[in-house]
Amino acid sequence: MTDGNPTTAVLLINLGGPDSLDSVEPFLYNLFSDPDIMGYNRVLNPLLRPLARYIARKRTPQVKKYYSMIGGKSPIVKLTMQQGKALEDALSAYGNIWVFVSMRYCRPTIEEAVEDMLTFPLKKIIVLPLYPHYSVTTTGSSINEFNREFNRAMRQPGIGNIEICTIKEWYDNPTYIDAMCDTIQKTIESHKLNIRKTHIVFSAHGIPLRFIRRGDPYAKQIEKCAVLVAGKLGAAENYHLSYQSRVGPLRWLGPSTDEVLKELGKKGAKDVMLVPISFVSDHVETLYEMDILYKEKAMAYGITNFYRVPALNDSPLLIDALKDIVLQAYIGNPSTSF
Repeated sequence: MTDGNPTTAVLLINLGGPDSLDSVEPFLYNLFSDPDIMGYNRVLNPLLRPLARYIARKRTPQVKKYYSMIGGKSPIVKLTMQQGKALEDALSAYGNIWVFVSMRYCRPTIEEAVEDMLTFPLKKIIVLPLYPHYSVTTTGSSINEFNREFNRAMRQPGIGNIEICTIKEWYDNPTYIDAMCDTIQKTIESHKLNIRKTHIVFSAHGIPLRFIRRGDPYAKQIEKCAVLVAGKLGAAENYHLSYQSRVGPLRWLGPSTDEVLKELGKKGAKDVMLVPISFVSDHVETLYEMDILYKEKAMAYGITNFYRVPALNDSPLLIDALKDIVLQAYIGNPSTSF
């Protein structure tokens, strides 16, 4: 952190993940007790916590197996801390701006981050969820939780007016698109592939279709992002879009990544590259689902050369994108004062 007290704070919010196998069940409980994910229902909401406890307990043994295959924990908190430190360093030339890191479903919590931030005489807080594409289940949930905790904290005496700038989406930020293209291009070059002959599969985290029917813009933003990245790469004719991580019996966004890989295998595709389009940090969806599950499936479908593009993590271009987004808010994007 810089010297002196910050006048502006940037709050990064990520999903979070268990830091040990014993943390899997509490993490799942926090996830499934979120009404923004489960969908608000006036009748069922009083039962949400008991239902979340049941689902978490039932899913824990299988999910523990996934985490045991990637080292027994999620790296997402450590990676987000690295992103926060790199971003703070990048912002140091522009003012006394400190970056705080929080997780939606594990520690450090949003509540803890708000308490930390409000120990300083802040004039502005920039809330930046690390989801490029907006969905009520991710960005919306994170912002809702921040608002609850911030409004609760502001009831304390002695805290002055603080301007809040909330970043809701940044999927089409030019530097973010450059970062996506850069990591794909590096993978192409390292394996000596022909980008126009390699099937590029953008795999995004799915959400239930009921959210899309209610107007959630997530799918349209994912589609536009894929178009922007593929177009800049010169791969507009050979990319595919799929969704992963389905949970439960509801209908989810499709086609699934499994379905796309199976279809490519049927068509005789040999070179297939999986790109984590909605994930800026490695976690179980990339390290287990993509690297282990989908690789095994691809081989079973006859795809002999399967590659996974790394998540952006602390890519310098991602940090540049986050810096640009923060500075736009810092100099006066639309905001809300509390």
